Amino acid sequence: MEPVTIRTLQSTDAEALLTFELANREWFERHIDARDAAFYSMQGVTGHITAYLSDYAAGLWHPFVIEDAGGKIVGRANLKDIDTSGRSAEVGYRIAQSACGQGLATQAVKHLIREAQLRWNLKQLVAHVYAENIGSAKVLKRCGFLIEQAPCQEGTDQEHRFSLSI
Repeated sequence: MEPVTIRTLQSTDAEALLTFELANREWFERHIDARDAAFYSMQGVTGHITAYLSDYAAGLWHPFVIEDAGGKIVGRANLKDIDTSGRSAEVGYRIAQSACGQGLATQAVKHLIREAQLRWNLKQLVAHVYAENIGSAKVLKRCGFLIEQAPCQEGTDQEHRFSLSI
């Protein structure tokens, strides 16, 4: 596995993030909910980054990017909906199709667990995964998450809830 860097998202990441999102749009939409079409522009990504960094400053999110040895974004990982009083958060991640199978998702989730413990003092993490997204389910199980069946709403894809006590 090539070395990667996992770091907090920065306002200067707009161009690289747009490139990453556009290159992987179809791949991501096979596994997670599609983003609004307006997101896929420099203005859309810049607004997205601004919102995430605002939520980071407020202690609600911690957005990360994953870069390969050349500095190219090959993934994203987030602690979202951080609840410092309840000491919990949700994890989310997305890895470029070209970088799958290299252990990056596992590395990203382990990074999120460490950040949740050390920076945010959290004790509970959750993740939601569509039932057909077997790769993400394997990553979460490998990182110690346990599966719980989430309530299923009629007319939606079946989703599993995973949790981890830390």
